[in-house]
Amino acid sequence: MIDRIAIILAAGKGKRMNTDLPKVLHTLNGRPMVDYVIDNARKAGYERIVLVVGHKYEQVIEHLRSGNVNFAIQSEQRGTGHAVKCARDQFYDFEGTVLVLPGDMPLVSSDSIKILTESHLKCKASATVLSVKLSNPSGYGRIVRDQAGNFLRITEHRDANHDIRKINEINTGVICFDSKALCKVLDEIRCENEQGEYYLTDSIEIFVRWGAKVNAIIADDYREGMGINSIDQLREVENMMRTSETTKKIC
Repeated sequence: MIDRIAIILAAGKGKRMNTDLPKVLHTLNGRPMVDYVIDNARKAGYERIVLVVGHKYEQVIEHLRSGNVNFAIQSEQRGTGHAVKCARDQFYDFEGTVLVLPGDMPLVSSDSIKILTESHLKCKASATVLSVKLSNPSGYGRIVRDQAGNFLRITEHRDANHDIRKINEINTGVICFDSKALCKVLDEIRCENEQGEYYLTDSIEIFVRWGAKVNAIIADDYREGMGINSIDQLREVENMMRTSETTKKIC
């Protein structure tokens, strides 16, 4: 019986990649970045994988045709909350854990996913966020906690006051959900923002307002919070992977 589903967000074009190729098919050391994300989810115990695809989705589907994954099509990119909603029929009648992973974050390790999932289940939370600590968190959503260290909310950088901007713990966008709670909250997310998009992170604020249990777990390695949005970032992550593999061989 499958009690875990991973939803990988892979619909974006990646405007700053300077190519028409779907962003998740850009290669790192000879492999499309989405392959690493899928592998790490599977190593963490997520056998059922759903890819939300959009821009030139035929290419992504063709690449993964023999990869034992399911697909949901986001024909119009209207934010992460909208992307997950496009995949809702894949988990609507499912009771268990739904992991949402950005398809452009290949450094999120299987160990961190396991720890995140175990904490989520132990706490019986509606949602559990993976966070990292950065020396320069500018531009990222901050994890706000109370004095005892308990999770309070995520505050986006643009909405943060001076004190909150001093916080160096940030949201990675990797989130575990209780499937029933996720189905319920998706209908409550609104697009009342400058971009007119539905943000999955808004679900956290809604859960807090409902009094539901929400938690955040800090990954040991800050690099796990690195997404790839440009060719320069692609090369940076590629070099990190090479260095890591070389270190493993030496050890």
